[in-house]
Amino acid sequence: MRVRVDMNRCETHAQCVFAAPDVFRLDDNDELVYDSAPDDSLRPDIEQAMAACPVQAILIAPS
Repeated sequence: MRVRVDMNRCETHAQCVFAAPDVFRLDDNDELVYDSAPDDSLRPDIEQAMAACPVQAILIAPS
């Protein structure tokens, strides 16, 4: 599984950080960083992050 965040669309609401903290986090400058190739077992959390993102910036693609 591959995760992609459209950083042109992302407004750093950080809802994904709460939904999937093993994949998404904010760095020291409050910029979103994420694991683009997380373990498949994290898919439910990532799907929850996708649903929570107010600008729909998160995409899942097959690896």
